[in-house]
Amino acid sequence: MRGNTFGKLLSMTTFGESHGKAMGVIIDGLPPNLEISLNNLSRELGRRRPGYLPGTTSRNESDMPEILSGVFEGKTLGTPLCVIVKNKDQRSSDYESMKNVERPGHGDRTAMMKFGIRDYRGGGRLSGRETVSRVIAGHFASLVVPDLKIRAYASSIGDFKINRFMDDWFDDDLNFWPEHETRGDVIDYLEELKKEGESVGGKIAVVVDNCPDSLGEPVFDKLKADFAKALLSIGACTSFSIGAGEKMVGFKGSKTVNNPEVFGGIEGGISSGDRIRLEVTFKPPSTIGEMARKGRHDPCIVPRAVVVVESMIRFVIADHFLRQRAYRE
Repeated sequence: MRGNTFGKLLSMTTFGESHGKAMGVIIDGLPPNLEISLNNLSRELGRRRPGYLPGTTSRNESDMPEILSGVFEGKTLGTPLCVIVKNKDQRSSDYESMKNVERPGHGDRTAMMKFGIRDYRGGGRLSGRETVSRVIAGHFASLVVPDLKIRAYASSIGDFKINRFMDDWFDDDLNFWPEHETRGDVIDYLEELKKEGESVGGKIAVVVDNCPDSLGEPVFDKLKADFAKALLSIGACTSFSIGAGEKMVGFKGSKTVNNPEVFGGIEGGISSGDRIRLEVTFKPPSTIGEMARKGRHDPCIVPRAVVVVESMIRFVIADHFLRQRAYRE
């Protein structure tokens, strides 16, 4: 099984299954002498861990990271860095009745087509549990470009939409819905969906400030192309747009000239140093009805995906930053 590694000068290789002993990641290419903080890493993991956010899965994992290599006396060594998070609340018996059932939309059928075997316990490698490794990688990537500011937030969950640009920076752990006056209604809505065994999709908006200029290559390794691959590789992510996105079809050229916002801070595939704006869409979780009520499933992916989206963007920028630095050295 290939396709578990992402990045070039800075790369992550994720491993583990949803109900296996542990999830983990090997990060290669990190510069030496970067100071690390387990508290900061744990805080990032806490933003996506099961059982933390209201209206999401009842699976409760502490997600405590264990660094196995690549760190000495609180600093990176420049050698491969390996971190694991042990699975402790799997309850694989919940999936025994699904052993011979192909759940539509989960990849059960295509996994059997491809490999001739599958781990039916929680989806195995196809589970959203894999994203814990991406959050770890994103945290260490943040040490490479420390001035980078990324704000991701839910802009749509079902019928709830935030129709204004969230212009203020915030560090609220519940960034999945930063509009405080409607947050309670959204949480109630998710709780009700969970009781009904229903699910819903949504969107995540992203704003990136302080991105260095000159990142990205003119042809295949455009910065926006790597953003797209990174984000669309997240389970349940179905679409990606940058800048004005699909609204461009109604624009005249005169509206785009000297208007960097419509391009999302990237021109010719290369970052300009201007603010980058992105948006991604997530489909409703496929497990619904009685199967959802019996198991422990998210009625909406978006709340716990916010930090995953941030992490992948951070990793892409850090990788391209090191590549650009190599040019200049």
